[in-house]
Amino acid sequence: MCAKSTLHTHEITYESLLEGNKEWVAATLAEDPTFFDRLSAGQKPPVLWIGCSDSRVPANQITNTNPGDIFVHRNIANVVVHTDMNMLSVLDYAVNVLEVEHVIVCGHYGCGGVQAAMANSQFGIIDNWLRNIKDTYRLHNDELANIADEKTRFDRLVELNVIEGVFNLTKTSIVQNRWSNGKKLGIHGWVYSLQTGLITDLKVTSQSNDNISSVFRVHEKKES
Repeated sequence: MCAKSTLHTHEITYESLLEGNKEWVAATLAEDPTFFDRLSAGQKPPVLWIGCSDSRVPANQITNTNPGDIFVHRNIANVVVHTDMNMLSVLDYAVNVLEVEHVIVCGHYGCGGVQAAMANSQFGIIDNWLRNIKDTYRLHNDELANIADEKTRFDRLVELNVIEGVFNLTKTSIVQNRWSNGKKLGIHGWVYSLQTGLITDLKVTSQSNDNISSVFRVHEKKES
C-alpha cells in the first residue's frame, strides 16, 4: 500500500478522525478489495517492535510496512525492564504464540523521556519510570562524563538506553528459552532520526545464549 504523509494540512479533531477512517477504508478497498478479508483472517507478524510512545515515531510508517506486519509495544522512552508486566506479556505472546523472528528496540534522537532523565527536575509520577534511564546513565557514567557537548551526550544516552534494552531482553527466560529450543530469534537495537527520517542500526544484535554472562543465564527449558 502507498505510504501516507504524516504531515497534516488541516486541524485534527475528534470528528475528523472518524471521517479520516472512512476515507482510509474507501481508499484501501479501491486499491485492494480483499485487504480487510485477509487482515481479519489472523495475524502472523515476523517482528515485535518495542518503541517510544512519541507520536512522531510510528513503526509501520517509518519502515514502510502495512497493518499485520509488525506487532507493536510502545512506552515512554522505549524502556525495557523486568518489572514491566505489560512489556513481558507482549514479549511472551509475540515470541511464544506469534513466533516472531525479530524483536527490535527502537529509540529516537531527541527523545523527551531521555532528556527528562538527564535533568534534575521533578516531572511527576513519570519520575519513577525515568529512574530506569538514570540507572543507564549511572552504568555508563564514565563514557558520558567525557562527552563535553550536551547534544552529543544526549544522543549517546538515547543509544545506550536502546542497548541496555536489548541486553535486558536477552536476560529474560522468554528469550533464552526460545534460543535453547533451537528457534530463530534476533534481538536488535535501532535509533530513528526525526531530522532525517532514517534509522541507524546500532549493530548490537543478539541471536543466541552464547554471549550472555553466566550470572544472567536461566535454566534451559527443552521442548518435550
